[in-house]
Amino acid sequence: MESFLIKGGVPLHGEVAISGSKNAALPIMAAALLTGEPCVIRRVPDLSDTRFMARILESLGAATKLERGTLTVHAQKIRGYADYELVRKMRGSICIMGPLLGRLKQARVSLPGGCVIGARPINLHLKGFQALGAKIKIEGGYVEAAAKQLGGTILFLGGRAGSTVLGTANLMMAAALAAGVTVIESAACEPEVVDLAAFLTAMGAKISGAGSPTITITGVKKLHGAEHEVIPDRIEAATFAIAAAATNGEVTLRGARADHLRALTDKLNEAGVAVERRGENLRARRRAALKAVDVTTLPYPGFPTDVQAQMMSLLALAPGISIITERIFESRFMHVSELARLGADIEIEGPSAIVKGGRPLSGAPVMASDLRASAALVIAGLAAKGETQVNRIYHLDRGYEGMDAKLRKLGARIRRVEEK
Repeated sequence: MESFLIKGGVPLHGEVAISGSKNAALPIMAAALLTGEPCVIRRVPDLSDTRFMARILESLGAATKLERGTLTVHAQKIRGYADYELVRKMRGSICIMGPLLGRLKQARVSLPGGCVIGARPINLHLKGFQALGAKIKIEGGYVEAAAKQLGGTILFLGGRAGSTVLGTANLMMAAALAAGVTVIESAACEPEVVDLAAFLTAMGAKISGAGSPTITITGVKKLHGAEHEVIPDRIEAATFAIAAAATNGEVTLRGARADHLRALTDKLNEAGVAVERRGENLRARRRAALKAVDVTTLPYPGFPTDVQAQMMSLLALAPGISIITERIFESRFMHVSELARLGADIEIEGPSAIVKGGRPLSGAPVMASDLRASAALVIAGLAAKGETQVNRIYHLDRGYEGMDAKLRKLGARIRRVEEK
């Protein structure tokens, strides 16, 4: 198993290219199952998650080829059974169920795995498939869905923590080939949903309202091949912006979309960090001394839960008391105990973390528990004095393309080593 060895205390300076969005690429890759014609998807990040998804598509009968960020998928003949050994490794793989059901009218998919950050049930996905006319059975760790014909309907996807991104994606894909009109109420508004809708539209689907709480899909009989370029990863952009602020550096985020980052940039500005447009890029730097702020995670366009851990690392450096409230996942504070090993003063009270910031951080061995917690520990290690070893970085490789190489180009003293 590999780890990152970081010698902190060096401000980050320079330019970093933001990769394609993992959370957009995965459902778009799955959507290629909806047609027997070739699809070309550009700016696919080279991650363990995207490689796993390509293997899942191949296990279903599709041919895939990835060269320099361009993925070609040809799903001429596919089967509706997804193997447990592949699906269990990645929660996002559940998004193959919608296209399999839409095209084949049947699907048998293992219940998925992924990061341990609290319960992330798929009940809303299944509720939606049933509303479209599918019969659902859960047996032996698999979800089986079958329908003679899918039919348009009105779906409500609101859940305890708001709308579901993967659920919205799954049901958009299934409804694209359903008879009649489907209306998804309380749909997820995330940019990744909009990107999927753009790809489906390029394939011949009829979709309106993506990016709003109401999405309308008029089913068509057949979809065709298409080409598409994945949007830049807003979470990666946020992570590098926070890393620049934490190290008191200045980093240009090449290709980042300002319109996808407004909740983050608003909070960073309040905390003393400027994220400014520079042509087609963004530049992140401190504009003043760091200040304590309160943050609450919410569905898009609110502050993203996927940036909560990274923001906590920054606020551990800001004098004063910050309160971070997690409203999406109930167990997403597993990084707190590891940040404490670096000297952070953080207490958990129910869904909130009380961050008493301003104490200097010092290097120590830490253990990553999930993808975004790993990024938070890297940021803290970059800002800390001394040496930090972040173990179990396979989590990071799921969602950040060449993070260590990108950080080295910005001046960070970071290298990948085998865990002892």
